[in-house]
Amino acid sequence: MTVKITGPQRLEGSINLSGAKNSALRLLAASLLTSDSIVLDNYPAQLLDAKIHVDMLNQLGKQCALAGEESIAISEPNQLNSTLRWEDRSIRNTLLILGALTARLGAGAVPLPGGCKLGERKYDLHVMVLESLGALVWEENDYLCAELKGRLKGADIYLPLRSTGATENAILCGTLAEGVTRIWNPHIRPEILDLIALLRKMGAKIKVFGQEHIEITGVDGLHGAEHSIIADNMEAITWLTGAVITGGDIEIHGFPHQDLEVVLTHLRAAGAKLYHNDESLIVRGGNCYPIEISTGPHPGINSDVQPILAAWAAKAKGESRIIDLRFPGRYAYAEQMARMGAKHEIRGDMLVLHGAGGQLHGAEVKALDLRAGAALALCGLMAEGETTITDSWQIARGYVNFPEKLKALGASVECGD
Repeated sequence: MTVKITGPQRLEGSINLSGAKNSALRLLAASLLTSDSIVLDNYPAQLLDAKIHVDMLNQLGKQCALAGEESIAISEPNQLNSTLRWEDRSIRNTLLILGALTARLGAGAVPLPGGCKLGERKYDLHVMVLESLGALVWEENDYLCAELKGRLKGADIYLPLRSTGATENAILCGTLAEGVTRIWNPHIRPEILDLIALLRKMGAKIKVFGQEHIEITGVDGLHGAEHSIIADNMEAITWLTGAVITGGDIEIHGFPHQDLEVVLTHLRAAGAKLYHNDESLIVRGGNCYPIEISTGPHPGINSDVQPILAAWAAKAKGESRIIDLRFPGRYAYAEQMARMGAKHEIRGDMLVLHGAGGQLHGAEVKALDLRAGAALALCGLMAEGETTITDSWQIARGYVNFPEKLKALGASVECGD
């Protein structure tokens, strides 16, 4: 699958943010904790990863019915299977599926996780979470398996680093564990608070003590609920960046201001002209000055944001520096940007981009992962001539109707096989 962008382009118009991929997948996994119906609104049905997750739920015995393009109802007409037999592309959320299955059924087996290849992405913390709650965990024929007698037992779980996925898995498991589970050193971020909001509607007893710890008092069972998924903050940052680097003028509806304060502060200081409305953000172009950022836990700059800001750096005049502390060396996309004329170097764990005011040219580039693909599309908007992004299916994993939204903002975009 390819996307062709003919530049340079100026983005102009208004856009509505879709439901957050990084929240929707967690909420789908949470549906495994009950036999009752779960309804998710503002659901990003077109995302490839969401489609795969829904197919996984169907394989396990759930029945997922879309109501329009932004709502899904998940019921359980059949007995839930504890083993996910799966031969298609895997996703990283299988780790949460394993946690939910083990919490509810006392056993689970899932394919080893997939997802973006961001260097070494272990799952040892997920194993530690399950083992801390009393499960036996092992690998068998490319499957990760867990089992225990009776229910998970509440425990104090000390995370050695603020892992989003491990925090989510511990929350899911703790809801049906016997007794109290405390997660120390959790990563409190918007998607996790959205997961907690749904679980509370389902009857879970969860208290959040800031960034210190989360306390979950296990219950015997959870019930159905309806929940609206939060807006996608990564999509928000992508359109914001696209507007500034193209000298555009767009209004982003549903903008999650409160979740992006740190990023917005950086980008205002780096020249973005931003105007805050109650439920939208107006971006009136601006000057892209060089940036110096490092990624970190929320409310800091998420690792997913840094490829997007590398496109910003290509537009700036001068040296920008990016350090990814969560996934050191997550800079492979820079080699693809170099095909378009972007100059860069790697200094230790730091990516240095020598921006030349967006003097890029069209080229054939490859989307190595989801955010890298979006960053290349942004560069394509600045480049002279035609940019062809191969493996553009990666973008569709996390952006709803990305080419169509670009077209609606005035970009020249073609999709191919």
